[in-house]
Amino acid sequence: MTAVRNAGPDDGAACAAIYRPYVTDTVITFEDEPPTAADMARRIVAAQERHAWLVLEDDAARGGGRVVGYAYAAPVKERAAYRWACEVSVYLEQGRRRGGAGRALYTALFDRLAARGYRRLVAGMTLPNPASEGLHRAMGFEPIGVQRRIGWKHGGWHDVAWVQRPLGDDGPPTEPR
Repeated sequence: MTAVRNAGPDDGAACAAIYRPYVTDTVITFEDEPPTAADMARRIVAAQERHAWLVLEDDAARGGGRVVGYAYAAPVKERAAYRWACEVSVYLEQGRRRGGAGRALYTALFDRLAARGYRRLVAGMTLPNPASEGLHRAMGFEPIGVQRRIGWKHGGWHDVAWVQRPLGDDGPPTEPR
């Protein structure tokens, strides 16, 4: 059994540890240097102010409350008209796929974002990334475009696919809270 909860600054070390191999060993993220626990704690605090950051804890049978994944939302752009849209991301510890963890994190994240008044979600993924592509498709995202050869990492150019999904209705929005 796993549990999703709001992240806090104390989760910075666990989130940094999960994210580190994505930075150092893959092109899934375009960051070059892994953030420290303190960096990640600052990111968590910033995300909680206007959006959300959640962690997934494993149950006692597997180590008791250990953070094994996280999901968060951030602004798409700073311009005022974009304020009802969020960019979302999810990361799981290496080897933890196809077990429902990503879906559990995203479902809880989307519920929190909807409650705050957000209306659109976007996500970007470096190609190829079958696990991320499958998760986003299963969560109702639709393709909106591909940036070709947009990022250079690990000795090569990489494409980023963008997907989008609605969150709520298309009526006049209220201010996100």
